[in-house]
Amino acid sequence: MAASSLTSARFVLGLLGLGAAMLLPGRAEADIYTYTDAQGNVHVTSQPVRGGKSGGKMDRITSGDAGGKTRKKAAQLFTVSMPSDRSPERFGRYDSWIREGARLYRLPEELIRAVIKCESDFDPRAVSPTGAQGLMQLMPATALRMQVRDAFDPRENILGGSRYLRVLANMFNGDLELTVAGYNAGENAVMRYQGIPPYEETQGYVGCVVGHYRSFKAARLPLEGL
Repeated sequence: MAASSLTSARFVLGLLGLGAAMLLPGRAEADIYTYTDAQGNVHVTSQPVRGGKSGGKMDRITSGDAGGKTRKKAAQLFTVSMPSDRSPERFGRYDSWIREGARLYRLPEELIRAVIKCESDFDPRAVSPTGAQGLMQLMPATALRMQVRDAFDPRENILGGSRYLRVLANMFNGDLELTVAGYNAGENAVMRYQGIPPYEETQGYVGCVVGHYRSFKAARLPLEGL
C-alpha cells in the first residue's frame, strides 16, 4: 500500500507549539531487560539485575521494529490475553483520559480513540502474542521510552501511547498514515521504506486506524456544528 493510497493523509497535528526536539525518543537501540522473580512476576527495567537479586531468569530485549527481534523475544515473556471486555460501557469509560492525552500532546481525541479500538478494543488487560500491553498495546521497550511505569494502568497507558503518537507525528511532519504506520511497525521501519512498510499487518492496521478515525470524526461533526 502506497503512502498516498488513503485520502487526506496529512492531518493537523505537528505545528501547534510542541517542538519535535522536546519529544524525540531516545536511541531505539537501548537495551531493555526483563526478569521473572521467585513469585513468577515479570519485571521490565533499563538496568540489568546482578548478583542473583532477580530470583529468576534475566532476559535482554533490544528495542527495534515491530517485525524484528523485540517482538519475537517478547512473545516468550508474556501470557497472551486477548481482548475479552464486551461491556458497552467500555467505549466511554476512558473518555477523561483520552481528552487529557489529546490536550497534553495536541492530538485529535478521535485518533487516540481509533488506536485504542484497533489495538485492544478498549480492554486494558489485553496482552498481544508479541507482548504488547494494555489499551494502546505498548511494547515494554516503548513503555519505558514513554515513561510508563504500569502499562496496565489505563491512564498511564493512554498518556504513554498518546506521547508516542506525538513523537511520530513530529517525526513524520503530521502525516496521518506514516504516524499510524510508525505506531505499529516502529519509526525505523517507516524511515527505511520511506513510507508504509510492506508488512501485511501494518498495512491492515493503517486502514483500521484511519477508518475508525474518520468514522469518529464524522460522528462528532453535528455536535461540533452546534
